[in-house]
Amino acid sequence: MKVVIIGAGPAGLVACKSLLENADDAYPFDPVVLEQETAIGGTFRYRSYENAALVSSKQLTSFSDFRLPLSHPDHLTLEEYVEYLEAYAQHFDLNKRIQLKTKVLNVRRDPKGGHIVSYTRFDGSGTSNRGSAIQTMHAQYLIVCTGLHVIPSIPSIPGVEHLAAQTPPVKVFHSHEYKTRSQFEGKRVMILGTGETGMDLAYESAKAGAKEVVLCTRAGFLSFPKALNDFEVLGYRFDDEKKVPIDSLITNLAETAYVHPWVAASHIRWFVSDFVIKRLLWVLTGTQAGCNQWVGELEPERLGRAYVFLNKSHKAMPYINRPFRKRAPLLDYMSRYMDPPEDSPPQTDFAVDLAPFPTSFLPNGRAVFPNLERKDAKRIMGRDIRPEIVVFATGYQQDFSMLDPESNYPTPDQASIRNITREGDEDIAFIGFVRPGVGAIPPIAEMQTLFWISLIKGQVRQPLPPAHYHLLVKESARIKYGVDHSTYMSTLAKDIGAAPGLWQTWWEHGAHVLLCYCFGAAFTSFYRLTGPYKSPLAPEVVKTEIWDTITRRGWVGNIVMGLIPMIFYLSLNSLAYVAATVWVACGGDS
Repeated sequence: MKVVIIGAGPAGLVACKSLLENADDAYPFDPVVLEQETAIGGTFRYRSYENAALVSSKQLTSFSDFRLPLSHPDHLTLEEYVEYLEAYAQHFDLNKRIQLKTKVLNVRRDPKGGHIVSYTRFDGSGTSNRGSAIQTMHAQYLIVCTGLHVIPSIPSIPGVEHLAAQTPPVKVFHSHEYKTRSQFEGKRVMILGTGETGMDLAYESAKAGAKEVVLCTRAGFLSFPKALNDFEVLGYRFDDEKKVPIDSLITNLAETAYVHPWVAASHIRWFVSDFVIKRLLWVLTGTQAGCNQWVGELEPERLGRAYVFLNKSHKAMPYINRPFRKRAPLLDYMSRYMDPPEDSPPQTDFAVDLAPFPTSFLPNGRAVFPNLERKDAKRIMGRDIRPEIVVFATGYQQDFSMLDPESNYPTPDQASIRNITREGDEDIAFIGFVRPGVGAIPPIAEMQTLFWISLIKGQVRQPLPPAHYHLLVKESARIKYGVDHSTYMSTLAKDIGAAPGLWQTWWEHGAHVLLCYCFGAAFTSFYRLTGPYKSPLAPEVVKTEIWDTITRRGWVGNIVMGLIPMIFYLSLNSLAYVAATVWVACGGDS
C-alpha cells in the first residue's frame, strides 16, 4: 500500500516511522516522503535564526519512543532540534524512504482508486528544475505534512510603498528573512506582530543595540515564560536551577482523564483554571494580564487558556514593561516575579515601545497610529516614528495548490474527522495542521498519525463523541485551528483505545506509573502504556523523565497545581455523573 507523505518536517518523519512500525499483512504500508528542500527539518531548519530556541519543552516535544537524555536542558535551540530530527530519522532508518529535492506539483484522484502524484526533481542547487522531467507515482494513501508555516502572510498597510522612497530606503521584509541580530544594529526598528517570533525579534533588536524598537500588536497577547520558578515571596526566592516547563503543569486526572461529557462540553475546566490563574498572577506579579505583563493585555473576553495561544517568548518583557510597571515596594516585597538576568551587553534603561499596528505611512516615512484607549496607544500617540527597518512578523498561510481542484480534495479546515481527514475521504490525511494553545505540534502529529492508522484499519470507536477540544474563538477570528493540547491528545487516545484506565495502569505498571499519570501532563508516552500502540519503552520514560517534571514542582506546587485541582474537578465530575444518572432515570436523553 503506497503512502505518499508530502514534507519531511517532524510530522512527515513521525508519520513515515509510524506507518512502517504498524504495517502488517492486511495493511502493508509502503511510505515514501517527498521533500522539496535539500535536507529534512522543515520550518525548524529553514525558518531558523540566530539564538532561536523552542518554547516547548523537550519532555513534551520529543516523540514518545525517542527521548533526549535526562541531563539535556529542557529547551532546545532550533539547531539542536534539527539534530534531534536527523538522529530520529537515522535511528528508525527513515532516510532511505525520503526523497529530497523533490517537489510535488500536482495530486489528482485516480479514477481506478487512490491518487496520482506528479512531481519533479530539483538540480543540485535545490532552486531549479530545468531539464527535469515530470514524473508520476500512484499512491493508495496521501498524507499532507507541509506545515502551518509555508507562505509568508503580509497584511496591506496604506503608504508602505513610501518607505522604499526614503533616503536611504527603509528595509521592509518578512520575519522569515531575518537571520542575525546584526541586521538591527544601530537602526530604528519596527516589528509588526507580537507572536513568539515578533517577541524574539524585539529582544534581539534590544540586544543588538538598536536606536529604537517599536513593537506593534493588533489586539494584545498573553505572555508567560516557557519555564516557571523565578518568584520571590517575603524575601525568599524560588529560583531552583531546575525550573518547571510551563507545558508540564496541567495534570491529567479529572482534567483529561475521567471527565464527564457534560463537564467536557461546558469547558468549565478551562474557565475555572483561567479564573484561578489570573488571581494567582495578581498576587505573585501584580497584574492579571499575563505573567508579569504590564501592557499589551488582551480584551477581557479573550484573556485565558480557553481563547488564545500562550506567548512563551518572554525575554523581551523586561524591556516592554519598563515604561508601565508600577507597583508599591511593600507589595513587591510580599511577592514578585524576578526577570531573568541580563546577558551582555546590559541595557538597563532601554525600552521596547509597544504600539498598535500603524494605520498608514506618510510620504516622509512617518508611521501613523490609531487613536485608541490602550495604554500603549496613548504613549506612542504624537511621537515621530520613522523606522529604518520594518519587519512583518505576521505569520504564515498554508499552500495546498498541489491538490487538483477538480478532484474535490478537502483542506484541513474541512477535515471533519478530528481535524485530520474528511468523512468519505479517509485516504487523505492532514497531519500537523492544528496548533495548541499551550503545547507542541510534533507530539500532536504523532497522535494524529496513530489515530489515522487506526481509522484506516477500522479500529476507531464509533460513533465518535463530539469534539470539545477547540479553542473558543469568534467567527471572525483569523486563526481557527487552535486546540487545547491536553484535551485534544486525550480525545485521540480515547478514540483509539490508548487512554489508560487507573485500575489498568496500576495493575500493569504499578503505583509509580499510576501516580505519574495522575499528576503528569498529556505526554504522548502515557498513551503508549496500553492499547494498540503499546511500547515497552513507555513505562521507563514515565518513571524517569516525566517523574522528574512532577518532582520539580515540589510539595507546594503539587498540592496547589495538582492535588487541589484534582479534588475539585473529581467532585465536579462526580456531581455531573450523579445528575446524568438521575436525568436518564427520569426519562431524559443520555
